[in-house]
Amino acid sequence: MSRKMLIDGDVGETTEETHYDFDLFVIGAGSGGVRASRFSAQYGAKVGICELPFHPISSEVVGGVGGTCVIRGCVPKKILVYGASFGPEIQDAREYGWQVNEKIDFDWKKLLHKKTEEILRLNGIYKRLLSNAGVKLFEGEGRIVGPNEVEVIQLDGTKLSYTAKHILIATGSRAARPAIPGQELAITSDEALSLDELPKRVVILGAGYIAVEFASIWRGMGSTVNLCFRKELPLRGFDDEMRALVARNLEGRGIILHPQTNLTQLVKTEDGIKVTTDHGEELMADAVLFATGRLPNTKRLNLQAVGVEVDSAGAVKVDEFSRTNVSSIWAIGDATNRMNLTPVALMEGTLFAPDYSNIPCAVFCIPPLSVVGVSEEEAIEKAQGDILVFTSTFNPMKNSISGRQEKTLMKLIVSAETDKVIGASMCGPDAAEIMQVGIHPSSAEEFVTMRSVTRRIAAAGKPKTNL
Repeated sequence: MSRKMLIDGDVGETTEETHYDFDLFVIGAGSGGVRASRFSAQYGAKVGICELPFHPISSEVVGGVGGTCVIRGCVPKKILVYGASFGPEIQDAREYGWQVNEKIDFDWKKLLHKKTEEILRLNGIYKRLLSNAGVKLFEGEGRIVGPNEVEVIQLDGTKLSYTAKHILIATGSRAARPAIPGQELAITSDEALSLDELPKRVVILGAGYIAVEFASIWRGMGSTVNLCFRKELPLRGFDDEMRALVARNLEGRGIILHPQTNLTQLVKTEDGIKVTTDHGEELMADAVLFATGRLPNTKRLNLQAVGVEVDSAGAVKVDEFSRTNVSSIWAIGDATNRMNLTPVALMEGTLFAPDYSNIPCAVFCIPPLSVVGVSEEEAIEKAQGDILVFTSTFNPMKNSISGRQEKTLMKLIVSAETDKVIGASMCGPDAAEIMQVGIHPSSAEEFVTMRSVTRRIAAAGKPKTNL
């Protein structure tokens, strides 16, 4: 579909051919933008892409090739999750015969240095992928100045103007900050991944992916963690049975939960940040993390002047083919606020109109949660017949020796009429790998991202190996 769009133009198009500098110009070189650029170039299109200069903490003037996932999202977060997992694992190792000192030291700065090295490596890989595909990369801020014209403001302030048959918005999203007195004292996930010192006391506001993942990270590294959220359970929108188990596991690991709680004020004191809740409780913290959602990164794109419609949150409105109300302008990924997951942005960058049903996802709390399909609550709401629920709850074999009291739960939701599995979920060690449906970031996703043939063996040929 994208090949037809870029090379041949729209079906039924009869207007006189116009010369453009590019067939496609992409604003934003994150997961979706890079994928769309590379694939379009491989189909023969002339493609340009622009991205802000690299920095681990994003702002309106810095970003980096690779986008949120690579620089300040999935990848660095998963590295910290790995790092945090070693602490409890070392403790458990004692019961397996390992002689471990009572005092175990953790070097936060060393881990952060290694994390930064890795994202810089990946940033370089993404740049090479674009170059090898023949995509022209511009470093600077992109904005749309006409239905077929973009402007790139370079680092020295120089403005470059280019025409394009098609323009793709792939600028992602940025962390939101609630309007709480003293909110400037808090950090978002961007800063949390680059703190100079490991905070010993943390208060987290939120109950989504980012909140429970960072709660697990900091607790695994020995910090005192208070997790405050508005609902009775964390992870709103997930299966309630799974949410309850995640909550028990978080508490079992020593995280202090504050359900049905909001923050009303942050005040800087000599002893740290004093956090006041709407119940009048006061908590002291070295760091306060706001993990209360993300907003589309579209404010500086000049969309209103061009006539591109956005919703009240700033998300670009698109049709089922990711096309805006301006026929030459398209949008994918978090900028559209549809399904804000890296694999979804990748598929949107590939197809422009992917299937949004049965999208797998994982929450990398410790232990992780992984799901695909509907929850029990969704199944009941949509049901036109009986629903069968299969569950298995057990203590993993590894825990039987270590003595860790932490259950694993596996769950299947099945249509009684068709005997078809319509939902599956797991909370427990290696959940993202066990689900085997291409969750990012996981090893299992490689099974669904392999596209290029490694080798072809003729009939009656001999086996070969790359090892």
